[in-house]
Amino acid sequence: MAERSTTGRQGGYHPSEIEPRWQKYWLEKGTFRAVDFDTRPKYYVLDMFPYPSGDGLHVGHPEGYTATDIVARYKRMRGFNVLHPMGWDAFGLPAEQYAVKTGTHPRATTDRNIRRFRGQIRSLGFSYDWDREIDTTAPDYTRWTQWIFLKLFERGLAYESFAPVNWCPQLGTVLANEEVIDGRSEVGGFPVIKKPMRQWVLKITEYAERLLSDLEDLDWPETIKQQQRNWIGRSEGADILFSVRDVPDAVITVFSTRPDTLFGATFMVLAPEHPLVGRITTDERRVEVDAYVKRALRRSERDRIADTTKTGVFTGTYACNPVNGEDLPIWIADYVLLSYGHGAIMAVPGHDERDHEFARKYRLPIRRVLKGGTKKIEEAAFVGDGELIHSGFLDGMTKQAAVRAIIRNLESNGCGRGAVKYKLRDWLFSRQRYWGEPIPVLHAPDGSVVPLGEDELPVLLPDLDDFRPTGTGESPLAKAGDWLRVERDGREYRRETNTMPQWAGSCWYYLRYLDPRNETAPWDHAKEAYWMPVDLYVGGAEHAVLHLLYARFWHKVLFDIGAVSTPEPFARLVNQGMILGENGEKMSKSRGNVVNPDDIVRDWGADTMRLYEMFMGPLEVTKPWQTNGLAGMRRFLDRVWRLYVDEDSGQIQPGVRGRDTDAARRALHRTIAKVTADLDAMRFNTAISAMIEFINAVYKEPGISPESADTFVLLLAPFAPHMAEELWHRLGHSQTIAWESWPEYDPTWLQSETLVLSVQINGRVRGQLEVGVDADRDEVLAGARSVENVARHLEGETIRKEIYVPGRTVNFVVG
Repeated sequence: MAERSTTGRQGGYHPSEIEPRWQKYWLEKGTFRAVDFDTRPKYYVLDMFPYPSGDGLHVGHPEGYTATDIVARYKRMRGFNVLHPMGWDAFGLPAEQYAVKTGTHPRATTDRNIRRFRGQIRSLGFSYDWDREIDTTAPDYTRWTQWIFLKLFERGLAYESFAPVNWCPQLGTVLANEEVIDGRSEVGGFPVIKKPMRQWVLKITEYAERLLSDLEDLDWPETIKQQQRNWIGRSEGADILFSVRDVPDAVITVFSTRPDTLFGATFMVLAPEHPLVGRITTDERRVEVDAYVKRALRRSERDRIADTTKTGVFTGTYACNPVNGEDLPIWIADYVLLSYGHGAIMAVPGHDERDHEFARKYRLPIRRVLKGGTKKIEEAAFVGDGELIHSGFLDGMTKQAAVRAIIRNLESNGCGRGAVKYKLRDWLFSRQRYWGEPIPVLHAPDGSVVPLGEDELPVLLPDLDDFRPTGTGESPLAKAGDWLRVERDGREYRRETNTMPQWAGSCWYYLRYLDPRNETAPWDHAKEAYWMPVDLYVGGAEHAVLHLLYARFWHKVLFDIGAVSTPEPFARLVNQGMILGENGEKMSKSRGNVVNPDDIVRDWGADTMRLYEMFMGPLEVTKPWQTNGLAGMRRFLDRVWRLYVDEDSGQIQPGVRGRDTDAARRALHRTIAKVTADLDAMRFNTAISAMIEFINAVYKEPGISPESADTFVLLLAPFAPHMAEELWHRLGHSQTIAWESWPEYDPTWLQSETLVLSVQINGRVRGQLEVGVDADRDEVLAGARSVENVARHLEGETIRKEIYVPGRTVNFVVG
């Protein structure tokens, strides 16, 4: 088929005209509306919904959305009832900071940002069911977030705590450990200190074992599963009790995964925050200990863990080793954390590198209790397994036997017991911010906490003119006046002023999509049972630990109360790689490398951008954006257009109303097979390559049949839906292509047209022959004799036998 260049505007490919028209059509017709209780098999494909910031989308954001949209469109064409929703994770600190800075109410900026995000996303042609759109800040959503909190409270999984927390004076709020980097807030880079404060905490530790064990049945990347396992951090060992010399009733509990090395303990270390520090410190050591503790509490746990320089201070007191009665000096060191174990360790420097470094620095004893290693124990710790020595009744035992024996001994003497511990800590749930869900409880005059009734929900935020932090550690809601006071039973109660973290709204949004307009329940049970679990969940790896962990926790609580029908929310998870700026760095305004998708859609078209983002490489791989790479995808779409549409008349080309050659038909069915397999495996880049190869092959043919022309447009539809809809319409079809059936390939057309045979003389290969798959024996032998190198070696020879093994070899026996 001859290729023509553009000669005018009439029939050319103009995405700025085509794309908005089809987006309007899909929206008005409700093309992608999911149907509850349909008889087709369901498929729930979900994006991690965005926070609608004032900056809008950059070209990295739509990568995952494009992938899920391709899958959603493909699954519809494969006969599935697809649910593909979108919404907004709209509470959070950035909106509040903007409000403080500009005096604009967070509601106004949030609504404006949502409108911008919605417009940008619609311009890319994603097949979302917009009837199910949600906003986590809307009253009808907040109501049910608060309802879930009350369910947690009813089960004893939400409680108040007064433990030290990460406090950022500049932001005026508490931060989780993961929100503090190098002693500063992740947002803004402000100093963070430790400060005891009243906080709401969720008892996620009650679900630690289930959160760990249930990972095994999930179709998630192994790296993500391992990150979850590491965060939960399950350890088996023993709780060991050490009494403190000369301090009545002071007992230090230590959790150890190697209780078998107890005879090797030569000192103890407490975390600076340990509640016994003040009691056990002697008067002679108090000034130095207090100064050390004060310095340590200024540092974040992350900094303390990462610091390779170990420091400490001696308390002046000693603990008693429960198995041999030895005195163990008690030190304070910031490498021990109150948040893990019991905030205390028995130091076995002979067999722990960290303890060994500390012991050498402060000239503390080092003792070997395990055989093994090539160096002296004073020079390097031996951290492997070996036979117990210098350990009394454990001598000669291996690790497993020794652990069992020491636990029996500790339990019989009342000095300890076997235990399982988790690195996972209870979830610090409240924030001292305005722009978040109010926590639905009241504080009574007697100090008790009273949950609100379900009929009192939602508790909405009061309108405040001043969103600035109070400076006292309380939320700006403490300024709310009449909103704070609630009269009940002749007494005045005070509303909770802390608000929920942004994580709250994202813990359950996938469930509200199932029934977003329900006014009497968070979701209908029958709808939940029909749609759940989410079949495919796609989002960035930055959410691999906390969002997934928190959402799984809430889901398991909901499962336990009978509110959901599945023990896990997300059956399959895929993390897309990051799209970097053209300079190879993460896109950000400060780096000046942000690429706005609005500009790309305007200059190149949404279909071009969709194809390019998927063609850049495997979905999971991080890769840099290159604007000039769009040209290749635009050339491909232009070639597709010119194959189908005459650019002068705008009419369908005669060449797509012709007949298929065998080569064209074979190329088509190979393309169907390849694109189908690649879509099932989410290999979008290689699927696009296969379609490019097909178009290149077809241009060498005199024409293709209308059936083949239709088939290729069906293959293109999930990737470039606007062009596909337009071509489908011009080919004479009245219904949307989105609900057409996916094409099937014919296996007989996947076979090769030719075979390559080796040609031998007396068993020695002298050449190769390419023949048609249907060539008969005489045709093959004649062709073999004519191969140049074979003919030269046969010259003057008598052929005594001709052997043809079909599909493999020809052998001439001469002599």
